[in-house]
Amino acid sequence: MTQALHTKRTPAAGTADDPWKFSDIIADPVIKDRWEKVRRYFFLRESTYDMTSRCNIRCNGCYYFEGEKQHTADINAVDAWRTLMRREKERGITFAVLAGAEPSLVPNLCKVCSQEIALGAIATNGMKHIPADINYKIHISVWGNDETSLKTRNAKNMLARQLANYIADPRAVFIYTFTPHNIEEAEAVTAAIADQNGKVSFNVFSAPVGYTGDLRHTPQSLLQTGRMMIKLLNRYPEHVLFSHYNAVAHTHEKGLHDLFGCSYPRQNPTENVGLGKSFRQYRTDLTWNRDVACCVPDTDCPDCRHYAAGSAVVTARLYRHAVNPQQFKAWLDYVDTYLAVWVMGYEKGPNLGSQPVAPPGFELPPGLAQSVNAI
Repeated sequence: MTQALHTKRTPAAGTADDPWKFSDIIADPVIKDRWEKVRRYFFLRESTYDMTSRCNIRCNGCYYFEGEKQHTADINAVDAWRTLMRREKERGITFAVLAGAEPSLVPNLCKVCSQEIALGAIATNGMKHIPADINYKIHISVWGNDETSLKTRNAKNMLARQLANYIADPRAVFIYTFTPHNIEEAEAVTAAIADQNGKVSFNVFSAPVGYTGDLRHTPQSLLQTGRMMIKLLNRYPEHVLFSHYNAVAHTHEKGLHDLFGCSYPRQNPTENVGLGKSFRQYRTDLTWNRDVACCVPDTDCPDCRHYAAGSAVVTARLYRHAVNPQQFKAWLDYVDTYLAVWVMGYEKGPNLGSQPVAPPGFELPPGLAQSVNAI
């Protein structure tokens, strides 16, 4: 059956000739095993929470300090946060994302969240260690080497301090955000993290609404970023939590919304199913506004290639990818990556695909497939 599966003709995109049945696709034991592994986590339902309006650095292109949310009052009462988390759990939230400005400045509030909702992640700049009894994944934002970080984040010796705080921490994933200016230095930064047995994943700078700075990507910088991502994935497979399909989805000339259709309330009017029904983005005063609710508020939606957005936007499109084995393996690699980056205790498996695959209905980014063969 496996041999027949791989020799069957894949129908041309958009036709109904000889379509694959899902049962045929998962008849391949390798695909089935990975499908069974990831589907056990389909119970995850996320919401995000701004823990404080304070931050210990100020970055070029920061999402938090855009829009109205930066002006809300902070609620620092532990009991208020505990009540909120219990209500969130009651309405079906199983995963909490704790974010900015800088959640490490309020560890007591982070601890309350982790006590009430067992699974979660914290987005931090990594300058302050988060206590070990907060058993969430910790995403440490890295924007280049120390010289670049000083320019874009106004902090000295940032990577060295991040490594000192988190390199031996099993919760930690270093999230390298690619801008047009730090692509080449990703090699040295990834090597430094891998040399100390750390885990790395990748993000793509996505401009906030109204952004006029110099970090917005161009088609050429996106191609260069995709090539570098795949180069580092191939060089450090034990340390880089990523896949070829992640690289394609996040460096395509079109953003995630145009490629897949965003599932978050800000772009999704549906209120009776999925993220349109369940997702909320709470501000520091514990209020939320559906009209602007998304995983990274105040991002310019057409430019969004954010790793956090993709964790829901791409994974929600199961049926678009379950059209042939190659496409479905690419999706499984993406989901396997997402779970390894976000969920404590989940271990990423080897990628099933070894070449870039185009998103359903689109072409590969120009030059990416050819450049991969040359890496």
